[in-house]
Amino acid sequence: MEVEIEYCVPCGFRNHAIEVQEAVLNGLERQLDAVSLVMGDHGVFKVTADGETVYDKAEDGDLDADDIVQDLREQV
Repeated sequence: MEVEIEYCVPCGFRNHAIEVQEAVLNGLERQLDAVSLVMGDHGVFKVTADGETVYDKAEDGDLDADDIVQDLREQV
């Protein structure tokens, strides 16, 4: 599984993106092929797995890293 975390640079979401990346690695490392951080703008914070959206801040509101990892687990 390839996970991509896209985050808004001007919004200061980098620390949260790194926190989510660490949680994904800690919780799913054996199931992963890659985890990448992608810089974005316009308030974006989105997590995709193999091209499928798992979490989108604009649609899902605020979730902590553990909730996002749980959503990823359900896709494995």
